[in-house]
Amino acid sequence: MDAPIRKVCVIGAGTMGAGIAAQVANAGVPVLLLDIVPSQGADRDAIAKGAVAKMLKTEPAPFMSKAAAKLVETGNIEDHLDRVAECDWIVEAVIERLDVKQALYARIETLMRPGTAVSSNTSTIPLANLVDGRSDTFKRGFLITHFFNPPRYMRLVEVVTAPDTAPEIGDRVSDFTDRALGKRVVRAKDSPGFIANRIGTYWLAVAINSAMDLGLDIEVADQIGGRPMGVPKTGIFGLVDLVGVDLMPLLSKSLASTLPAGDAYFDTIRPMALVDRMIAEGFTGRKGKGGFYRLEKGADGQRTKLAIDLATGEYRPQRKPAPLPKAAEMDLAALIAMPGASGAYAWSVLGAVLSYAASLLGTIADDIVAIDDAMKLGYNWKYGPFELLDRLGGRQFADRLRAEGRLVPPILETLGDRRFYQIEDGRRRYLTAAGDYAEVVRPNGVLLLEDVKLAAEPLLRNGSAALWDVGDGVACLEFTSKMNALDEQVIQLIQKAIPLVQSRMKALVIYNEGSNFSAGANLGLAMFAVNIAAWGEVERLIASGQAAFKALKYAPFPVVAAPAGMALGGGCEICLHADAIQAHAETYMGLVETGVGLVPGWGGNGEMLDRFASAPGMPKGPMPALGRAFETISTAQVSKSAAKARELMFMRPADRITMNRDRLLADAKSRALALADGYLPPEKPVFRLAGESGRTGIAGAVRDFRAKGIATPYDEVVAERLAFILTGGEADLVDVVSEDALLKLEREAFMSSVRDGRTQARIEHMLDTGRPLRN
Repeated sequence: MDAPIRKVCVIGAGTMGAGIAAQVANAGVPVLLLDIVPSQGADRDAIAKGAVAKMLKTEPAPFMSKAAAKLVETGNIEDHLDRVAECDWIVEAVIERLDVKQALYARIETLMRPGTAVSSNTSTIPLANLVDGRSDTFKRGFLITHFFNPPRYMRLVEVVTAPDTAPEIGDRVSDFTDRALGKRVVRAKDSPGFIANRIGTYWLAVAINSAMDLGLDIEVADQIGGRPMGVPKTGIFGLVDLVGVDLMPLLSKSLASTLPAGDAYFDTIRPMALVDRMIAEGFTGRKGKGGFYRLEKGADGQRTKLAIDLATGEYRPQRKPAPLPKAAEMDLAALIAMPGASGAYAWSVLGAVLSYAASLLGTIADDIVAIDDAMKLGYNWKYGPFELLDRLGGRQFADRLRAEGRLVPPILETLGDRRFYQIEDGRRRYLTAAGDYAEVVRPNGVLLLEDVKLAAEPLLRNGSAALWDVGDGVACLEFTSKMNALDEQVIQLIQKAIPLVQSRMKALVIYNEGSNFSAGANLGLAMFAVNIAAWGEVERLIASGQAAFKALKYAPFPVVAAPAGMALGGGCEICLHADAIQAHAETYMGLVETGVGLVPGWGGNGEMLDRFASAPGMPKGPMPALGRAFETISTAQVSKSAAKARELMFMRPADRITMNRDRLLADAKSRALALADGYLPPEKPVFRLAGESGRTGIAGAVRDFRAKGIATPYDEVVAERLAFILTGGEADLVDVVSEDALLKLEREAFMSSVRDGRTQARIEHMLDTGRPLRN
């Protein structure tokens, strides 16, 4: 790789440009954000400044921390465009007008340093049109980097290069986008809409048209075209509400202006009086007054969910469709074989969209892997088009197209009776356009557990966890239960894993590839034990969990936790016991037990006390660390990023962050191996805690919160139990409290909480509604 990217300039401070700038800053890289000079007002940088200020208030937040926002410099293109010479990569994200973009490039070309990368975030305009009239030197540094909105959270970036683009420029930008910005780069060809929007826009148009033609309720269309097809729970109409109803005509117009004559997309274009009226009246989706779905607040303050009737255009109460047959939920062939409008709708969508995607192989991308990845990452499909064809059966799909007199895409003729993907010698292979198979190759530095599993059997396994050999003497502990909840089987596997790793391996990584690292202890099982008054079983589970987590902490080998997504409750506690944390940037970590009337029960209290006591700059004495730990745990604070987890002290200053989730396991493994050389377990901490005087101070603060209505009566009780642990119980200020003594206090407080009917009411309410009960 040639010169690194040390500073970036983003031109265009709209939603996309500002979001890209924020993600560059999240990566710790300085970024210059420029926009036009406003027509009114004295501040010529007001538009860019306003974009940063707005992002600091936006939820979900574009910035991973407020510190990141300080890396964004703002300016305008009249006074500061010459500063592009400071930057190694210039990202253009201005209005989707070819003339505006070309005029900007003409100015940039005279100001930038030789060898600087310049890219456009266009979603529809071909690269060849963008650089028309520019010099060969400019063309060598130019490419398209199409981010998806919101740039922080959407993992796809489509990269398009031209024959004129210098390979080292494309590689430099792609590598930075991958490693620093955390995106999976998919190489697309220079065709209208590239990959994801070309197929995705067609898919949404087909799905909406078919629902109207078949007279379906939108709830039924979303039921059929949602989870059974691997589409997010929003379904089709819910997804349009999410991205914006007003965006659909704009995408349609843009695509139609650049697509070749005869493209199947033109068959989907029709007058949409209903959509036009919705947009005119402000029903543009979730960002507006509602869309195909909306909430209506009645005179009594209650909210009613409404859905639009496609036939009349009027809103009515949302209806819950009758459940689909179990086979149709699990099997695509059964779904399209359903009688009546339901099966017809499923086939109308899948038949059209999958054949369209297959017909574009070679036009929008060179291989099926790129197409599948783009749809999974850009539209959150669980399966890409070719993976869906494997689930349906490619031969059966082609036969039905043929029987209906429809064209069969060449790749389906090539496929025959085979599958698009196959496993051979423990490696995943895909069908090429030439008809042979090639290995799915990961970028250097990417290690996925899903690949490890293709070639190996677990070292240990039970119903909730597994232990894998990920190479070089490193084992990986994987949670496999629903939501990766922690239960007795996870604890049992930890207890078996420790001696195995000690005898055969160098280190252990705790990692999985679920949507969330762990949602914490299995509350459903806990509530079952409570309902049958199996108090001994509950206490045994708490004690065994404490013992297992401490055994990990003091094991004779390093343990690295690699969380991503939610790491809550027990999921947070197991991370706190690791020697190091290598977290994905999007890690949401916290001790949330007080929300259901409990206290952390697997050692989290002592670990947080120890973290705060040893934090750089923490004042001496027991009260400062106690105050911070109490505040963090009692208010069930959850980090909104790994950077925020570091600020909250769930992560230590030396713990590290991986931006790209595909690289998390490899980074954690590398960290574990680095720690293994000369490794010694940590010494057991001893605590000098605040005793009764500390509890008195905490109790006064909690009473004030209750008087202000911030804390509920039962919050006060839970806070008292937590304070009893953190202040050392009956210990005096001069006494030293051991880690084991603190764990005993923790167990006793947990059991007092779980026996309390008010805690039980909170747990039941959480299980039933997913929301905390404020009793």
